[in-house]
Amino acid sequence: MKKLYTLVYALALIFALNSFAQAQSLSFCEDVDSKGTPIGYSSTFNIGSGGGYLYFLVNLPYKLNSRSVKYDIFKLDSYGNEKFDNTIYQDTELSWDYFYKQVTFYSSGTYNIYVYDTSDYMLASGQIRIQYR
Repeated sequence: MKKLYTLVYALALIFALNSFAQAQSLSFCEDVDSKGTPIGYSSTFNIGSGGGYLYFLVNLPYKLNSRSVKYDIFKLDSYGNEKFDNTIYQDTELSWDYFYKQVTFYSSGTYNIYVYDTSDYMLASGQIRIQYR
């Protein structure tokens, strides 16, 4: 009986780890290669006083099945409260399982990013810190 419990536990652990590895994600990077892999991945980026860009990369374990997505961007104040900054829309294809968008920032701070499909289902979220050089 003990072997059965050990086997069940091991299978549950393997399933959980596999599910975690297949979860949707939002990455921030300097570029994206042709296979959807981030290049220069980071959670902190330095920009000049005139602004600077980076890429938002969303990877999904399934087909997007949506013709567009939106990125809601919120800047955090000194207390950690979100203040709406802007929304960016992107046209997409139903069959995509990853997509990315070049985004320019003009001010430093910490930002929370939320990505939604056309049904307002949240696909992924992440936090990024923008600093001046």
